[in-house]
Amino acid sequence: MITRIFGLSIAITVVSLVVAYLYGGLTALALCAILGILEVSLSFDNAVINATVLERMSEFWQRIFLTVGVLIAVFGMRLIFPLAIVWVTAGLNPVEAFDLALNPPADDAAYFPDGSASYETLLTDAHPQIAAFGGMFLAMLFLNFIFEERDITWLSWLEKPLAKAGKLDMLAVVVAGTGLVLVAEFLADAEDRSTVLVAGLLGLIVYILVDGLGSMFHTEEFEEGPQGGPSTLVKATGKAAFFLFLYLEVLDASFSFDGVIGAFAITSDPIIIALGLGLIGAMFVRSITVYLVRQGTLSDYVYLEHGAHWAIGALATILLVSIGVHVDELITGLIGVAFIGAALVSSVMRNRKAEPDAVEDAKESAPVS
Repeated sequence: MITRIFGLSIAITVVSLVVAYLYGGLTALALCAILGILEVSLSFDNAVINATVLERMSEFWQRIFLTVGVLIAVFGMRLIFPLAIVWVTAGLNPVEAFDLALNPPADDAAYFPDGSASYETLLTDAHPQIAAFGGMFLAMLFLNFIFEERDITWLSWLEKPLAKAGKLDMLAVVVAGTGLVLVAEFLADAEDRSTVLVAGLLGLIVYILVDGLGSMFHTEEFEEGPQGGPSTLVKATGKAAFFLFLYLEVLDASFSFDGVIGAFAITSDPIIIALGLGLIGAMFVRSITVYLVRQGTLSDYVYLEHGAHWAIGALATILLVSIGVHVDELITGLIGVAFIGAALVSSVMRNRKAEPDAVEDAKESAPVS
């Protein structure tokens, strides 16, 4: 199963590294490998969340996510998205923006008579709007999770009180909106405040819209078994699966913002970024997602979903804070890994503790001969 799931990702990685070497020699090869590792380390929590949604979709729509979704992730977010920002902010047409990315001028002032700067600088200058949109979308995802009552809790001392507070209608929107206003007021530069507010509001609206459409076409979680009880999980198809697919794509985009921006600390070459972040990183994230679904890992390790959502909350906070304060990408990656690692360890300990109890219950229920 591992070979079948990861085989394509490994093959694409080899091809991408070869292309990178042919494109720019050993330097390009090393940069491509570093970006691939960066993307996987930053996006493991993305894979866990993707798996929680993907397991609700039919096999057909799972394949759509792993094919069409990859094209969107690779070419849409890792190649077209940075170029589109430059088109808008610099007033360049697509061809000029791509040429600027591939051939950065030695003298910015000579290339831009109006005094604006290079491709990398233009993209970095757009960070407040990008971070506000992505941060608010991820914040809503995190807040809706922790404000919902659940049978199983991980950090019970904190999650149970938050779930009780979540009975207050629209609390997630109130908390997220308040956070956005505070960020715009105290962290954003004066000239960026309005754009940060608009971008953050759009992130909130997009989350509510996509999540609401998914709920509108939501299928019942279980279908009725032979004895009238719950039997097998019903997989979403049709409109329900389509909106889940849209939800996953917006979610993936929100996760990729920090990776795309962080990549420019390593290289501004869009070809290397597309190969490293897109082909290598995005493919491996999807393979990890499929592995989690096929192996039933989320059912076996019940706290993983909780750890991933806390990692999302941390990432949302980092994105919003980064509007005014630089946060190293290493910190972002390590926080996500720490939450998921802790959740995995807690799940293993829970399973080990449950095994003796299950054996004891089986002994007590066994018929006496």
